[in-house]
Amino acid sequence: MNRLKDKVAIITGGGSGIGLATAQLFLEEGARVVTFDINATAATSPNERVLRVDVRSASQVETAIQQVMKFHNRIDILVNVAGGSGRKWGDGPIDSCSLDGWDMTLALNLDSVFYCCKYALQVMLEQEYGTIVNVASVLGLVGGDDDFATHAYSASKGAVISLTRSIASYYAPRGIRANVICPGLIATPMSQRAQESEHILARLPQLQPLTSSFGAPKDVAHAALYLAADESAFVTGSVLTVDGGWTVR
Repeated sequence: MNRLKDKVAIITGGGSGIGLATAQLFLEEGARVVTFDINATAATSPNERVLRVDVRSASQVETAIQQVMKFHNRIDILVNVAGGSGRKWGDGPIDSCSLDGWDMTLALNLDSVFYCCKYALQVMLEQEYGTIVNVASVLGLVGGDDDFATHAYSASKGAVISLTRSIASYYAPRGIRANVICPGLIATPMSQRAQESEHILARLPQLQPLTSSFGAPKDVAHAALYLAADESAFVTGSVLTVDGGWTVR
């Protein structure tokens, strides 16, 4: 307990799934949490503030960061969780991926991370400390077969990995750390399609052999806690897979 006592943490996508689990865990560990979510709901704790932010909008992110500074006058931690599938816009294999599918998916999964990192880093540079945790995907590391052939999504998550490592390298001399988590299939609203597919359920022993099941949001939240806390003070530029063995095979 209190591994993040009084630290100010921004968590994007904090209204559901991995983001919600991360916000709850950070609050339990003593952090002062500000969640950015396009579907903002009431705060669940006196130590939480919830801002309605569309992280695809640079101006909204910049304004939200300014509000955090008014609330707390510093930013210790940024956890970028917000993102999702582009299937509804036409993401798929490159030859059939729609132009909207490409543009919208990269805006949701990559532009959003760029905006949040950009404006948070401006604060962290003044402080000369801070830590960033970005959530990517196993599909940013390995190719997907027919069941997971969303190439704009894979490209966006691969770019998040490269961006995070670039941040880690460049800003390390200023006391700023950046690491990335690559989850496998996690039981969240985003993976509902997979959770309801008998075909994919039958493949889980192959895909995630450690448990032959979906991971839980808290599995990723605990990884984010480690990377945000002082225990990882000597860790930067790491790519931490939380995938039940997906990328090992």
